[in-house]
Amino acid sequence: MTTLSFADWMARVQRDTENALSARLPAASLVPERLHDAMRYTTLGGGKRVRPLLTHAAGELAGASASAIEAAACAVECIHVYSLVHDDMPCMDDDVLRRGKPTVHVEYDEATALLAGDALQTLAFELITAPGAFADPARQLRATALLARASGSRGMAGGQAIDLASVGKALTRPELEFMHIHKTGALIRAAVQLGALAGDLDDAQIESLDRYAKNIGLLFQVVDDILDTVADTATLGKTAGKDAANNKPTYVSIMGLSEARELARGLAADAHEALAGFGDKALRLRELADYIVNRPF
Repeated sequence: MTTLSFADWMARVQRDTENALSARLPAASLVPERLHDAMRYTTLGGGKRVRPLLTHAAGELAGASASAIEAAACAVECIHVYSLVHDDMPCMDDDVLRRGKPTVHVEYDEATALLAGDALQTLAFELITAPGAFADPARQLRATALLARASGSRGMAGGQAIDLASVGKALTRPELEFMHIHKTGALIRAAVQLGALAGDLDDAQIESLDRYAKNIGLLFQVVDDILDTVADTATLGKTAGKDAANNKPTYVSIMGLSEARELARGLAADAHEALAGFGDKALRLRELADYIVNRPF
């Protein structure tokens, strides 16, 4: 059997995720049409799908069924997209561009954006709890609790609260890492763990994958901070330099560009090391670590 190149595998997962999300989102013709149209507008037709890619890679390693991986990947992406919709609103980061197009509150209105985010969050839990989504109901329950925790006050939402409270403050590196372990890292860790739970790995193997995911979560944020400094708006698909303009602490502002780049390389190496026991089965996870660290900066 010919192994797909990483680029072809990634393109396939991105395409399959787009199709799966399109099938699961309410049709724009259903009442309330404006809300459903906004949900489809923000979820479809854009984004790198990093979290579904991680879920697919972990799920394939774990021997999970395609249907279980798909359900987990769609649930994680719905949580991620809801967070972007709310993050861009005037009460938070007040941004006008996301994934290369106007943000939801700009294209529609603030109330619709708020409700679209709410509805995407609840759709995520509808998907992850669907009967038969996982072969093992006990693992499905564990995955649901994990996704809830990663999304809430001890995860992504808590990290966003810390982020908003940190504007204009001089954070130490441990304080910055604590914030991003929650804001960005928690959902990335969940993406990997859900893929692992969809299969038949034991707890020690899941813990190894979690060590990988912890490094990937921080790596993604470090590279994001670097790109916010060196890339332009067209490349990013969102407003470049926004963190500096808003006086937000970043890895670049705390460490400098050169040290931030070195940190990124170190995190990628640690992620690779966490996969040592999996051999060739972890190929896609290794390739994803390299893809994230090598985004142009």
